[in-house]
Amino acid sequence: MKLLLTSGGVTNPSIHSALAQLLNKPIAQCHALVIPTAQWGHPMCGPASVRGLLAAEPDFRHLSGLGWASLGVLELTALPTIGEERWVPWVRDADVVLVDGGDATYLSHWMRESGLAELLPSLPDTVWVGVSAGSMVMAPRIGEYFVEWPSAPDDRTLGMVDFSIFPHLNAFPTNTPAHAERWAADIGGPAYAIDEQTAIKVVDGSVEVVSEGQWRKFG
Repeated sequence: MKLLLTSGGVTNPSIHSALAQLLNKPIAQCHALVIPTAQWGHPMCGPASVRGLLAAEPDFRHLSGLGWASLGVLELTALPTIGEERWVPWVRDADVVLVDGGDATYLSHWMRESGLAELLPSLPDTVWVGVSAGSMVMAPRIGEYFVEWPSAPDDRTLGMVDFSIFPHLNAFPTNTPAHAERWAADIGGPAYAIDEQTAIKVVDGSVEVVSEGQWRKFG
């Protein structure tokens, strides 16, 4: 699977160009699945924000509202009850999977429970576009700083990349460079702090930062 790990989505021409390279065809010809699941695990999210994502409302113009040929919904909490014979073909037929933010530990839990995490390595041509928690979930850890789901056993996530992500750099009073430094010291491994104008592209283990904004690498 090819990864485009962002903080705020496809927010500028450089990230848009990186996405186009990964897809290898115009967005208007690509079929997308959107995963809202992480939102249910975060206290700041709820029905209104999920509706906005799925309806591709203006606030989500950098993800679900990019102009896809089709936009379907993959709700991970439902998958264990319907059988892989139904949902696996949906994922295999998609060009891109759009994964919104929320709580990354909740998302990680349901990616494992649903079987999606196990399926991903068999999808070499599919593009994963993550926003916030949708990106952080690919890391080995997210740091206790970002755990909002009360049932999370710890801050571990999927470990599909070998670095962690601090998103929304300078977007909130609690996401300053000083906060990122303290977070990185706790992570104790390779990590990036990225703002809304930055993405990390990962293809076959090769990591490239794509940015028109601010970012920092730790470790």
